[in-house]
Amino acid sequence: MKRISFCDLAKLNLPMMAEIERSLLRVARSGRYIGGTEVSDFEEKLCRLTGAGYAVGTGNGLDALKLIMRGWIATGVLQYGDEVIVAANTYIASILAIEDAGLVPRLVDPDPETMLLSAEGIERHVTDKVKAVMPVHLYGRVDWNEDIADVVRSHGLLVIEDCAQAIGAYPSAAGVCGRRNMAGALGHAGALSFYPTKNIGALGDAGAVLTDDKELAQAVRALSNYGSDRRYHNIIAEGCNSRLDPIQSAVLSVKLDYLESVGRRRRKVAAIYDRLIDNCVVVKPEIPETAEEHVWHQYVVKVPDRWCRDSFRQYLERKGVQTDVHYAVPPHLQPCYRGRIWAQQEFHVACDLADRVVSLPVATVSDDEAVRVAEAVNGWRIP
Repeated sequence: MKRISFCDLAKLNLPMMAEIERSLLRVARSGRYIGGTEVSDFEEKLCRLTGAGYAVGTGNGLDALKLIMRGWIATGVLQYGDEVIVAANTYIASILAIEDAGLVPRLVDPDPETMLLSAEGIERHVTDKVKAVMPVHLYGRVDWNEDIADVVRSHGLLVIEDCAQAIGAYPSAAGVCGRRNMAGALGHAGALSFYPTKNIGALGDAGAVLTDDKELAQAVRALSNYGSDRRYHNIIAEGCNSRLDPIQSAVLSVKLDYLESVGRRRRKVAAIYDRLIDNCVVVKPEIPETAEEHVWHQYVVKVPDRWCRDSFRQYLERKGVQTDVHYAVPPHLQPCYRGRIWAQQEFHVACDLADRVVSLPVATVSDDEAVRVAEAVNGWRIP
């Protein structure tokens, strides 16, 4: 019985490898390994694709988030100690970035069905200290709708999209710019991750910042290059080194051409799962009203509890199906945040999800393999 891998990167990249290899050879022969036209061309391509006014390549997705908030601190838009609303079930990178900028996370339990921030959740937690909200498009579903847009506008909040998992998705509502852009270009700024396992992944770490704010884009570019706006002219003391290199830019430029087909493939696998999985103790993810809202970075089901999850995953492993958990420990329970005031609250939904979620393979699954996964899921029983 052939094992179904959760994410086989070699298999994932194979259809594009000939083009990728030509791009790598072009960069290697160019003699330009930092900056240059490979990077600027990729940034322009990102703008055309997403609808953003500016794109700035970064070393990784976490740095993209950090640089957005550091950029707003540097330009006086945000002040140290301002609070940022974010879902309590997000990956820890969202929290790391907020604290790195000297800001304070205000965690909010997600909607238990969508597993995303809701307008009601945001509204309940807005205070005078809250200056921004960070919708995390978790698992590839856009966390944006008319209700959220109304709450954001009514309170004058900045919107920082954590779009590490949702490039290629489109919301049902227009963004703060008034246009129905792609996820990542809906808010005042968005952070992309091109970690190799993402829907569009580099051959290593890479990220990008998207924004319509020229001043923010200039600050992010300076911050990411030692705080300099030109050679030997440093304008921001908090600068760092987080530049997207030409090699990854060339690879990603090739892969962006496949974004639509990657989305179609993942949606087809998700549709097979949704149609065939019929186990009364396995809860399938909610399907959004329009297919464009979800690019299925992960297909996440829920089982009754943590003990059942161990049994479920072990059973699927015996059936040759590899699974994963995103994420087993919510940020507020991580050891590094012991003692933080914001981490002392109880987040019942986030903790419940952390005990119950299981991600089924999507990235490199064929139709026949998706059927096999569904059959295996249906065959599991609580011991």
